[in-house]
Amino acid sequence: MIRCIGCGVHIQTENETKIGYAPPSALEKEEIICQRCFRLKHYNEIQDVSLTDDDFLKILHEIGQSEALVVKIVDIFDFNGSWLPGLHRFVGNNPILLVGNKVDLLPKSVKYPKLIQWMKQSAKELGLKPVDVCLISAVKGIGMQRVMEAIEQHRAGKNVYVVGCTNVGKSTFINRIIREVTGEGNVITTSYFPGTTLDMIEIPLDDGMAIYDTPGIINHHQMAHFVDKKDLKTITPKREIHPKVYQLNEQQTLFFGGLARLDYVKGGRRSFVCYFANDLLIHRTKLDHADELYEKQRGELLQPPRKSYADTFPPLVAHSFTIKEAKTDIVFSGLGWVTCNEPGAQIVAYVPKGVNVLTRKSLI
Repeated sequence: MIRCIGCGVHIQTENETKIGYAPPSALEKEEIICQRCFRLKHYNEIQDVSLTDDDFLKILHEIGQSEALVVKIVDIFDFNGSWLPGLHRFVGNNPILLVGNKVDLLPKSVKYPKLIQWMKQSAKELGLKPVDVCLISAVKGIGMQRVMEAIEQHRAGKNVYVVGCTNVGKSTFINRIIREVTGEGNVITTSYFPGTTLDMIEIPLDDGMAIYDTPGIINHHQMAHFVDKKDLKTITPKREIHPKVYQLNEQQTLFFGGLARLDYVKGGRRSFVCYFANDLLIHRTKLDHADELYEKQRGELLQPPRKSYADTFPPLVAHSFTIKEAKTDIVFSGLGWVTCNEPGAQIVAYVPKGVNVLTRKSLI
């Protein structure tokens, strides 16, 4: 039985519409990848697949039945959106190493020890006690030596399972490990698109054990599932984020493209610091005009969503907050966050129905 080295799925040559299809000529090559991975790698095109959430969960259940180290990867830019809530139920008593990826996207002013402390505290509040916390950039190779030492230390001669939501950079992380260990280039298919790895991919280790890359679990409350593939590039940061500071008076609104909005209702003049992908348009207007502006300009001035699907984009739902503590982030899951430095502000945050919005102690 042959597996695709890009996504781990079983290769078949009979049915072009089913997962794992590769043309018979592909079987003659040394490294065999399925047509879906081929198109993704060479044309950045993605084909939808027929795996369900249950299929993914079944694969994860296997982890709980074996003794292993679990490496849980989160996207530091989207910490809450990329958190796997029920992970401890799947992993049994196995130790968990928590890895924050994409640290290169955060402003240079961020201090790593403080960020690690913040991650430990946040993990504890979310019900997880990791054996260790590491910060990395899988794309840039930052922190990889340290994380590999931590894996070696905590796996104690056992297998390693790498888990995480779609889009946290799991496959890039595994590719980086393969490169460090073997000198091979990109083996696993990586992309912006949610759900690229379809089955477990096994990377053998020297002592007869292996590292397993598991499929990314789809978190349906992330913004990535509400925009089309072209717009994903706009909302997914690729380089260091430049915070934008807005001095707002009461009754002013900020739009983040046409995907989300923040109304500053009450609390005197104050500054708000916005952390979003550099390419995402932020537009300021008066609260009185905001509804009308959104109706007229969604898909035009306020993009994404682009015009082609602006009419079918889900309506924005309001969430009201009073900021009680200094240095609080208002987080738009999978999009970014706004920091409010002083307590007392009354705010209404709008996101599509099904997307999470929450407040947390400031990350930066």
